[in-house]
Amino acid sequence: MAKEKIIYQRPKSLKKAYTHYCPGCGHSIVHRIMCEVFDEMDIRGITIGVPPAGCAVLAYFYFDVDMQEAPHGRGPAVATGIKRMLPDRVVFSYQGDGDLAAIGTAESFHAASRGENITVIFINNAVYGMTGGQMAPTTMLGQKTTTSPAGRNSIIDGYPTKISEALALMPGTAFIERCMVTSPASILKTKKAIRKAFEYQREQVGFTMVEILSPCPTNWKMTPLKSLEWVEEEMKKHYPIGVLKDIKAQGKESNAE
Repeated sequence: MAKEKIIYQRPKSLKKAYTHYCPGCGHSIVHRIMCEVFDEMDIRGITIGVPPAGCAVLAYFYFDVDMQEAPHGRGPAVATGIKRMLPDRVVFSYQGDGDLAAIGTAESFHAASRGENITVIFINNAVYGMTGGQMAPTTMLGQKTTTSPAGRNSIIDGYPTKISEALALMPGTAFIERCMVTSPASILKTKKAIRKAFEYQREQVGFTMVEILSPCPTNWKMTPLKSLEWVEEEMKKHYPIGVLKDIKAQGKESNAE
């Protein structure tokens, strides 16, 4: 009898724990592919993560690597301190759009401007997830939330913040890519981007960030399937997928779609 070939199993870096995330949430997908990268790069023992305030505040329940909680929005600052004290470690900050693009804007921008050799995993679901679905800096024009029931209005609320485009302009950033987790193909591309960000960090070439468009069925008031379609059909229009900056790809322009 032929020996069974294992083609898919739980990553060693992913703890066996019941998820607290809502059905259809993108955090679980991102957690898994990050753990796959830890295993494949054999960096589990030297990786330190900084979880955010928000839906992923309990990320240490799932990542079987060293984790250090940070005050709301201060992930890049905490990650900077860890990396400067332990330069041989792989350090990442895991942040949502409120944590990174609202209260943590200063920490994010200045860490990028200084070229800190850390990686930020930026989950963009265009809404405040944990606190009830309020409008976030990344909420799109016309998008309805609990604090913009008629849809975001540029005159009253201003325009959505495109963090990746802004950080890509800074000389301290080495690699920035925007991805999504709506299909097997897009998940594999996101995993590849995360791996590249960690590889660049190990090569000490500067600040790296992967922005991930992620579904939030609960606060979008959609089914999990419909929320995936909404990312593809609506969210992707405003936040184009692709590489916004890659200092090692010399001579190549941004390939955002």
